[in-house]
Amino acid sequence: MAPDQEPLIDRLQYVIRMCVRAMAIMMIFVIIMGVVDIGWVIWQRMNSPPRFILTIADMLATFGAFMAVLIAIEIFVNITIYLREEVIHIKIVIATALMAVARKLIILDQETTQPMEMFGLALLVVATSVGYWLVQNTPPVSVRLARKDNAETPPARRDGDAGT
Repeated sequence: MAPDQEPLIDRLQYVIRMCVRAMAIMMIFVIIMGVVDIGWVIWQRMNSPPRFILTIADMLATFGAFMAVLIAIEIFVNITIYLREEVIHIKIVIATALMAVARKLIILDQETTQPMEMFGLALLVVATSVGYWLVQNTPPVSVRLARKDNAETPPARRDGDAGT
């Protein structure tokens, strides 16, 4: 029996697919509730004295809420791509991480942030940016694993091999 026809593995993969579908539905709920919350907060701030005025603190808090919803949307995109292709695209995951770091930087209170925390965030920005750059600029690589049935698989050819 071929490994990809193992009944237990098929059942387990079905369970995983159902869990991912459930996560997609829950993420839509989170996104909708995030949008409702943003609308509610803006409505409350616009109707409290002084009316129709948003302070810088209000705007920064709103920007943070917007970024949180955008991060939820990116996570939803990751989930839907996984459902379609059963592959996790590392570039999208790193881009989502960069967005989360950007959100943290946008809502960061510089008055109460310790210098080591600022240094750590700067290091995190550099590390995720370099990781994204590497993923973006590295050519795709595929690896063929050895099969258990001892079938001969030809070795991967390298550029310049004559095929002999």
